[in-house]
Amino acid sequence: MEALMNNEVFSCFVFYAVLLLLKMFIIAIIVGQLRLRRKAFANPEDALRHGGVQFLRQDPDVERARRAHLNDLETILPFLFIGAVYSLTGPSLFAARLHFLVFFLARLVHSVAYLFALKAPTRSVSYSVGLISCVVMAVQVLMAVA
Repeated sequence: MEALMNNEVFSCFVFYAVLLLLKMFIIAIIVGQLRLRRKAFANPEDALRHGGVQFLRQDPDVERARRAHLNDLETILPFLFIGAVYSLTGPSLFAARLHFLVFFLARLVHSVAYLFALKAPTRSVSYSVGLISCVVMAVQVLMAVA
């Protein structure tokens, strides 16, 4: 473990990975808070606890935040694997930091664009930028192990 933490690239990866996970937690909290404020619950026991079965319903704002969270799961979880393996292939610190920073900023912009319904194509461009960063890392991993 000590050898990993002495690896500057891996340490850089861990830094951005933790920031991304914290961002995911924040989005999850936003979903929960919106459910409470809008009284729009997905489970009968929650609806009953907070006023009745009539609150077993969907709300557009809750669904928007939930989709942002699901999109984080679909993109950040693969980044965690690809980024960790990539950081162990010996890339330059500059290149690795650039990949990690670009992905982090792209996901941050994507979440803001999703939550605040920013004009198209903000969300899709930020998604694509993050995806390109991951694909480039994945190709470099494949090249390193081939």
